[in-house]
Parts: sequence; C-alpha cells; structure tokens
Amino acid sequence: MDITRAALEAGIASFEATHGGVPDSFQPLIRHAPGAFAGYGLMRASLMRGQEDGGALDLKTKELIFALLDVLVGQTRGAKAHAANAIRLGLTLPELAEGLVQCLMVGGITVWNLTGREVMEHCEAIVAERG
Repeated sequence: MDITRAALEAGIASFEATHGGVPDSFQPLIRHAPGAFAGYGLMRASLMRGQEDGGALDLKTKELIFALLDVLVGQTRGAKAHAANAIRLGLTLPELAEGLVQCLMVGGITVWNLTGREVMEHCEAIVAERG
C-alpha cells in the first residue's frame, strides 16, 4: 500500500474514532485532493491519540482546545462539534463556560456574540438531552 493511501486511511480512522465519522466538509478534499487530506489525516491521527496511546493530553482537553480555537476564529460549526465531543468525553458546562470566557477576554464580546453563545447553548442542549 502506498504512503498516501495509508495516510488517508489513518486520517479517516482518526475521525471515526473521535468524531464518529469524517465530517462532510472534508469529503471534497478526500475526493479531489487526497494527498492534502492524507497529510492532514496523519497530523490529526498523531495529535488525537489518547494518553493510553502516547498522547500527552487527554482527548477531552484536546477537544476543548479545538473548540476554543474555533470560537476565536469564528468557526461556529467546528467549535460546536469539538465542544460536543468534549462534553461527551466528560467536560462540564462550567468548564466550557470558563474556556469561553477566556475567548471573550482575548477576542472581545464579538467572539461571544458570533460563536461563543451558540457553542454554549448547543452544549446545554446536549446535557439536557442526557437528563
């Protein structure tokens, strides 16, 4: 198997393990720029290892960091997905709120208004559904 195919498979497996599947936004990249997805996939597969597999940070923390970085750059869809993954991994709403306040402090109230509030409300709904 060539290295690009192996990297593609590693990236897909990484998304499946941590997100339940490859997000739709990556499908055109897989179809039309498989080498680019392969590179991204290798980086992601290496980063998104749990501590039991040699990762330094636990997956909950990595998902929270991704959520907060996405909030800062206005990537609402990604922020909601990563925050939801973090909640499923045990992140609490107060922990998420503290992180979102850090984003507000760094990026200003606009960061909250454009993305932070939606992320918080999305995760509130997830927690409420659990009961």
